[in-house]
Amino acid sequence: MLYPIIALIIGFIILVWSADRFVIGAAASAKNFGMSPMLIGLTVVSFGTSAPEILVSAMAATTGAGGLAVGNALGSNIANIGLVLGITALIAPLPVKSKVLKQEVPLLLAITLLAGGVLYDLYLGGFDAILLLLSLIGCLFLFARFQRSASDDEIADEEEELPDLSTGKAIFWLLFGLTLLAGSSRLLVWGATEIASAMGISELIIGLTIVAIGTSLPELAASVASALKGHTDIALGNIVGSNIFNIAAVMAVPGFLAPVTLESVVLWRDYGVTFGLTALLAIFALLQRPPKINRAEGGLLVIAYAAYLGLLYNMSV
Repeated sequence: MLYPIIALIIGFIILVWSADRFVIGAAASAKNFGMSPMLIGLTVVSFGTSAPEILVSAMAATTGAGGLAVGNALGSNIANIGLVLGITALIAPLPVKSKVLKQEVPLLLAITLLAGGVLYDLYLGGFDAILLLLSLIGCLFLFARFQRSASDDEIADEEEELPDLSTGKAIFWLLFGLTLLAGSSRLLVWGATEIASAMGISELIIGLTIVAIGTSLPELAASVASALKGHTDIALGNIVGSNIFNIAAVMAVPGFLAPVTLESVVLWRDYGVTFGLTALLAIFALLQRPPKINRAEGGLLVIAYAAYLGLLYNMSV
């Protein structure tokens, strides 16, 4: 089992580094072609930090590991809120001040509800994937509308976060990062499935834990860096935007490539925790006065994530 473990570790390292290069190249390319900073943050950066999940799900689906693909999508959303957002809030409390985020968070809640409807029959097929893809198109349309209604101050807040590269360099990093993402994702999926087979652990559990945490590392790095710089809206917006992409794009992948039948535990345990943490995020971000996610709430999110991992462990032994 040594080679799969080495493949898993190397795959994670290359995945995180190439995701960063991909985000830089994509954001700089979009900027050079005239997209506004806020729209780039809502679309390109969020998609970029979700690229590892999308590629891992594609590789898993095409190699017959559909359970790993679905587990990766749900597990990444759970890790993004419970682990990434929780740790970020512990480092730097997150006030919710952007009008855009107050529109994005309800949108994430709506997309999460749609995911519940898609998973209700415990089958993820082509029709479900089309519904998810249509929801992604709708989200992109709403993102553009949110951006047009944002104030100049909100747009200026994100200006310095965008990389300044020539178009040639930006496109090079975009394509090079995407190529490495594809290769490292294939390596990671192979290592994870081999370890799961050797240890008698289901692909779903591997996808919900090891792969989900690994593919959430770009979000963790981006959110913590943004929070430390005082850009709390970017830190929270990265998580919210990435989770929307995880459901609408990542979970659609196995439906298009290799439809999968799921166990009932996916609905009540994994989707249930996904929805519960998303609802908790909405309460923290929108219903408090002033809206914020402070250190106490960040600690609560981390504890909730630890409890979820404990539940997975108890159910797998």
